[in-house]
Amino acid sequence: GAPPYVCPVPTGVFQWMVKFECHFINGTEKVRYVVRPIYNRQQYAMFDSDVGHFVGYTPQGEKEARYFNTNPKSLEYYRTAVDWFCRVSYEVSTPFLTERRVTPSPFQSLLVYSQ
Repeated sequence: GAPPYVCPVPTGVFQWMVKFECHFINGTEKVRYVVRPIYNRQQYAMFDSDVGHFVGYTPQGEKEARYFNTNPKSLEYYRTAVDWFCRVSYEVSTPFLTERRVTPSPFQSLLVYSQ
């Protein structure tokens, strides 16, 4: 059978995620880097490279934004991500996304392996 629970039975589903986004306008001429931490489908803070610091949207998000904004190394890391993350990603992915010469064909078959 299944192993016993190590902790009490969960009472709900909790989700924490962070979205890292690069917004490109006219190639790499204007690039914007955005970080969106989300807990239970609610964005509680945000970093925007155009603004240059974190902004909190909930009480917990305001605490975290203050924490990150008082750490100069952390802010520098996020501010420079436009160059080391977004622009590099653009250069790597552009040949695969924009310079394709063959029109994609519809998925023709699905191989199913049976035992």
